[in-house]
Formats: sequence, C-alpha cells, structure tokens
Amino acid sequence: MDKKLCIVTGVGPETGTGAEIARFFSENGYHVAMIARTKENLKYLEKKYPNTSAYPCDVGIIEKLEETINKIQVELGSADVIIHNAPLGTRGPILDLSYEDLENNFRVNTTALLVLSQMTLPKMLEKGSGTIIVTGNTAAERGKEGWGFFAASKSAQKILAESMAREFGPKGIHVAYIIIDALIDTPRTRPRLAPDKPDHFFAAPTHIAKEIFNVVKQDRSTWSFRVELRPYGEYW
Repeated sequence: MDKKLCIVTGVGPETGTGAEIARFFSENGYHVAMIARTKENLKYLEKKYPNTSAYPCDVGIIEKLEETINKIQVELGSADVIIHNAPLGTRGPILDLSYEDLENNFRVNTTALLVLSQMTLPKMLEKGSGTIIVTGNTAAERGKEGWGFFAASKSAQKILAESMAREFGPKGIHVAYIIIDALIDTPRTRPRLAPDKPDHFFAAPTHIAKEIFNVVKQDRSTWSFRVELRPYGEYW
C-alpha cells in the first residue's frame, strides 16, 4: 500500500468524532481502517470517504478484536497510526451496578487498548516509528458520582498509555493521551443537552480530528503525551 495506514476504533455516525477522524486522515495521506460495531454505518462511510475500509467489530469482545486486527494486517499491511476512540461509560450508583458492568468498561476502554497495542507495536518497532493515540477525558483524573466505573477504567487507560509512552518513546513510538473534556457538538447532543449555548461552547468533531492529526505530525523533539481540548464553558 502506498499510503500510510491508520486504524481508528469507535467510528460512529457521520457527524461524530470517530467518523471525522476517519474522514480527515483519509483526506490527508492515510488509508483508514475503520472499526465499530455498526456494519451499516461503516459501509456507508466507506462509500462516502475515499481511502477507507470498514471492519465491523465490537472491541469489547477481545477475540473478535484480535481477529479483526489480524484481518486488517493481512489485507492492508502494518499500521503506522492507531487511534483508540471507542468508549464505554456505564453510568449509575455503585450499589446498582455489577462487577460485569465494571469489567465491560475495562474491556472496551483499557483491555482493547492493550490488545491493539500488543498486536501492532512489533511492526512499529521494526520500522522505528509509529503513533498510538488514545482519546480520553477528565474522568481519567478523578472520580465522580454516578461515573465510578467509567472513571476507573479511563484512569487505568491513561496510566497504561503513559506507561507505553515511557517504554516505547525512546524506541521511536509516540503515544499520546487526548483529553476531550467537552460537550461534543452533534445533532443529538446539542438540542438535548445545551440547545441555547453558542457554537464555541462545544467541541466540534472536525476540529478534534484536526488536533489529533496535529499531534500525530509532531516532531519527535517536541512530542506531547497529555493534550487537553477544553472549551471555556467546561468545568476544570
């Protein structure tokens, strides 16, 4: 393949962050392998966006994720960029939730990151270059009532990413954690959650994608690990 390969998880509807990441990278020199649960949406995006390939998969089913990454590597080659954007956030009081809920959050947010990395890092290390980007939020920094399971898994995700950054950075692999602490502007979220807010209150998926692209293109001498995208309206 002439183009570099970018694998993106969590590629949802056209107006969302994952789809915008896929579109922006596909228009800027990459072939994008799109991973998400909904086959119909992925096939729609595959037809609309050039240089993309659809790979339906629930990343929380680890065996299926392993099969999917193997298939991508056979069909498209080794990845240059991994963007783990698939989230799971189970919400509710601690006493109302089960250990299965906690494990589900960890599988999607943290274990999937481990599997993606373990399956793609060997080829990156052979080349001496590669990038792994993880999209997160402030839940990785502190607990919050009603979001304990999500926060626990995102915190583990961030620490795993930081550990990989320290281990593989000296070997040419850039690992970065993008904290998107904002209400993301989509046709669903704006009217339901903040219909009266101005445009700049929201984080626009198009610009989130551009910022992630900028991080991927950073010079090695100024690599970032923690990058925060935080509109003025968000609480610190």
